[in-house]
Amino acid sequence: MPNAKKGKQAARRERVEALRAQQKRADRRRNLITIGAIAVVVAVIIGGVAWYAASRGSSSSSSSASGEVIPPGVNGTTTVQAAAHQAPNTSGIPGVVEYVTTGWPATSHNGPAAHALAHDHVTGPVTYSVTPPVGGQHNATWMNCGIYDQPVPSERAVHNLEHGAVWITYQPSLPQSEVNQLRAFVEKQTMVPSAEGASSRYLDLTPYPGLPSPIVISSWGFQLKLSSPADPRLQQFVNTFRASPKYTPEYGGACTGGVGTPLQK
Repeated sequence: MPNAKKGKQAARRERVEALRAQQKRADRRRNLITIGAIAVVVAVIIGGVAWYAASRGSSSSSSSASGEVIPPGVNGTTTVQAAAHQAPNTSGIPGVVEYVTTGWPATSHNGPAAHALAHDHVTGPVTYSVTPPVGGQHNATWMNCGIYDQPVPSERAVHNLEHGAVWITYQPSLPQSEVNQLRAFVEKQTMVPSAEGASSRYLDLTPYPGLPSPIVISSWGFQLKLSSPADPRLQQFVNTFRASPKYTPEYGGACTGGVGTPLQK
């Protein structure tokens, strides 16, 4: 009996130890599962916080880097511009197309006055006969000169031409590297004093859908098509026509104090 009793007690101890070992294994599994779940939750939280911070930082940077306000469009009765009449190129720059501007500016006499570009203020949109426009009817409120990364209302840009600005337009599909070259070109130009407002570069740079060539540069009554921003005629055109007493209809007119906020003045 004593041996039998001892055998039963030993068997119970073994069962108890086996149960305890099983319980310990189960506890370890639960702990590992719990720790893993906590780690996953922490990782998700950290990732979410990092994403939110990055997105806020990106949004803030984009907003501050942009700061751009496209000049508002115009509404009202549409004016259809009469056909612009060409004149012989007297600029000395090969490839420039010259249009009749007789009487505006006052010293201009390059063709019949009846064929000259109109310069009236109109409230509504204008359908221009030249793409992009080189002059004609326009809105009474000009836009602030500078670099814009979206198309601008032609009716406001033409008013800038009247004040002596040069408008550099490019196809929206132009490679970004060439757009950057055009921006660098604008930014290196000198500031020009104005009789009516603050100094300005008197340059507008904008994309323009439907251009007949990759780049078109325009002033009041003059236009030049280019295929590359490295073309030396770009600088020649700016030197000749920008805020020029000879070619500007309203010389001294402001290129600031209008509407819109460019990326770069």
